[in-house]
Amino acid sequence: MDLPAHLAWLIDEAGASSGPEHFIAELGRQLLADGLPLAGGALTLAVPHPIIARRTWLWRAETGAVIEALDFAGSLLNKAAGDWLTALGPVYEEKTGRGSDSPILGWAGSRSFDPDEANRLHQAARFAVAPLAALTARTALTTLLEAYLGKRSAAQVQAGALGRSSGETIRAALLCADLRDFTALSEATEPSLMITTLDAWFDRVAGAVHAFGGEVLKFIGDGVLAIFPVTGTPGEACEASLRAVAAARAGMAHLDTARQAQGLPPLPFGMALHFGEMLWGNIGAADRLDFTAIGPAVNLVSRLEGLCKSLGHRVLISGALAAEVATQLVPLGEHRLRGIADPCTVFTLPRA
Repeated sequence: MDLPAHLAWLIDEAGASSGPEHFIAELGRQLLADGLPLAGGALTLAVPHPIIARRTWLWRAETGAVIEALDFAGSLLNKAAGDWLTALGPVYEEKTGRGSDSPILGWAGSRSFDPDEANRLHQAARFAVAPLAALTARTALTTLLEAYLGKRSAAQVQAGALGRSSGETIRAALLCADLRDFTALSEATEPSLMITTLDAWFDRVAGAVHAFGGEVLKFIGDGVLAIFPVTGTPGEACEASLRAVAAARAGMAHLDTARQAQGLPPLPFGMALHFGEMLWGNIGAADRLDFTAIGPAVNLVSRLEGLCKSLGHRVLISGALAAEVATQLVPLGEHRLRGIADPCTVFTLPRA
C-alpha cells in the first residue's frame, strides 16, 4: 500500500515514540513535509491525577518547540489546547477513538484548511488511534507514579530500577519538616478536619519544595522528607533548599492568619536542612518495595529537626549546608544529636 509519509509513520513508528512531546512534534513535522499549512499542533491526553485532568503538549511549527500545558479538574474540556491553537490560526480538532477520555489532536493552520486538507487531518487522526492508545497508557502510568513517588523517583522506577537494594549514591540538600504537638492537635480535632489540616500543611511545604526544583520523598504522619539533588553545583542545590524553606514559611504564615480568622489555632512547625550523601533507591520486602533515601545524612537531618523545639527556632541548618551557601546565617553553636557520634554545628535563619 502506497501511503503518505505521515500515515506510514503512524503505522510503523509512532507507537515507539519516546513521549507525547516527541509524537506531536514528529507528526507535525511529517504533516508539514506533506504540504499541510500548519502553524501549530496540540495533543491532549486524559491522565489519572489528584488535580490534573488533562495534559496537553503544544507544538509550534515555526520553531519546532514543544511546551506542556495543564487542564485541571473542573476546567472546560481541552481549554489549554483550544486557547493556544486559536491564537495561532484557524483550528481543526478531532478526538481519536470513541471514549470520552480519548486523546485529542488539534491543529492550527497558517490559513483556513480547505476540504482536502481537513480530510487529510481526519485520516491522520484515524491512523493515530492505535499508537496514541499505547502512548496514553504509558503517560497515565508515568503520571500516576509521579503523583505517588515524585518525578525523579518515578523515572527511576520506570527505567527498570525494580530490584530490592538497588540504588545509587547521590549528593543532595535534605529538608525535614514536622508539625509541633501533632498528637495533641489530632486528639482534639475531628478526623475529617485533621486530614484537611494536614493537606494544607503539606501543600505549603511540598509546593515550596517543587517550586525550587526539589522532590518530596516521604510524607510520614505529619512529617515531610524532601531532597534537592545536586545537578549543577552543591551551592545551587543548597540555596534552592533555603529558598524553599522561605517560601514554605511564608505559606504557613498566610495559613495561620486564615486559621486564626476561623477561630483555629496556628500550626507550629520545625524544619531542618542538611547537605550530604545518601543512598537513593529501593528498600523493603521481596514483594513490597519503597523508593526512598537512607544513610547518615538522612538520620542527621531528622535528628536536627527534632532539635528545633528545644532551641526555640523553626528552622535549623547544619554546618555542612551552611558551608555551601552565601546566604547570611545565624550561628547557634555545636550541639549533640541523638544517635549521631559527632556534634553538629548548627545555624538558623535571621528571625527564624
